[in-house]
Amino acid sequence: MAEKIEMPKLSDTMEEGVIAKWNVKEGDKVNSGDVIAEVETDKATMEVEVFDSGTVLKILVSEGDAVPLGGTMAIIGEEGEDISDLLDGDETSADGKEKAEVKEEKSSDKSEKEEKKDDSFDPILEDVNGKESEPEADTSNDERIKASPLAKKMAEEKGINLKSVKGSGPEGRIVKHDIENYKPEAKKPAAAVSFDSEESEDIKISQMRKTIARRLSESKFTNPHFYETIDIDMEPAIQARTALNEVSDVKISFNDIVVKACAAALRRHPAVNSSWLDDVIRKHGDVHVAVAVAIDEGLMTPVIRHTDKKNLRQISAETRELAGLARDRKLQPEQMEGSTFTISNLGMFGIEEFTAIINPPNACILAVGAIRDVPVVKNGEVVPGKRMKVTLSSDHRVVDGAKAADFLNTLRQMLENPLTMLL
Repeated sequence: MAEKIEMPKLSDTMEEGVIAKWNVKEGDKVNSGDVIAEVETDKATMEVEVFDSGTVLKILVSEGDAVPLGGTMAIIGEEGEDISDLLDGDETSADGKEKAEVKEEKSSDKSEKEEKKDDSFDPILEDVNGKESEPEADTSNDERIKASPLAKKMAEEKGINLKSVKGSGPEGRIVKHDIENYKPEAKKPAAAVSFDSEESEDIKISQMRKTIARRLSESKFTNPHFYETIDIDMEPAIQARTALNEVSDVKISFNDIVVKACAAALRRHPAVNSSWLDDVIRKHGDVHVAVAVAIDEGLMTPVIRHTDKKNLRQISAETRELAGLARDRKLQPEQMEGSTFTISNLGMFGIEEFTAIINPPNACILAVGAIRDVPVVKNGEVVPGKRMKVTLSSDHRVVDGAKAADFLNTLRQMLENPLTMLL
């Protein structure tokens, strides 16, 4: 018996999936457990398996097309089986699309013609006896401007030159609607420079980009953001990193040190390690830090779980592994879920300071800038210094200004005294 292959829910936030690749074609035989397609979700590219053996009788969706949850992707069954009943309402052939588009276009044209007819019609004038009469006829001389008496009167009152008005009535006649909607043409520059036009390009929006747009729009316009920035002396952290990399078999980065310091500070400031859940504010018992990773399609945020309980070497190794999976689009949904705090670091791109949009359901996100060479005053003398600015974006429903400031001061203390994060 033929069966539909429907779009499964491959992540907790998935609403539709895009067919990235078909691994089968119509007529192929498949067995239970075979991967027939790769589907791009809002978080990763996942594999779709079949549960029953059979022959691929019909593929209903092309590669690159989106399918809503539960939508039919394909039909499998016995070779030669009649599937007309299953195709009702599911098949979206190119011919069907073209017919729908033609029908819509005709409907649109009809609507435009009716609207134009209404716009070009002059109100019927009534004489003193109550009889209907047509507006005063214009001369047939082509040199004369064809316009209704009402349009002429309105143009005179508004100081509009009828020669500059394009008529929409019969034979180009100017009517009331044309005067009401008249806009003078902008004057062209006296010496306009001519350039060759470059062709524009429309880029199809990926599932990831759709999700980024939706989630961050919701966050920005729902969560009341406020921002606090602090400047940190990174000289001690630089010295500590140099010493650690002399003995560690895994290279420690400045971002690893920031992640570790944030995790330790979050343990001391549980209000920052929280989420707004409408009826309650949840102070998370665990510290799970998400690290933003830039990829071609947008941004992914793999999560380092129990970050406060891991040492720098473990954090470094896990971050590199997760970042590699993110760039290869092989992160699994569970590797991007459950964060309690997020860090976005653009320092490696030379960005000194920026603000980040909160990653829901987190209450805060830390934006990390580049380490700068700046003159600083120490012991009354101006000497070279290494400084780094970080900006905390906070959800004011959860975190108040003083609590955010306390967290940032603890973070600065730890980075300026690296041994304190080990306490």
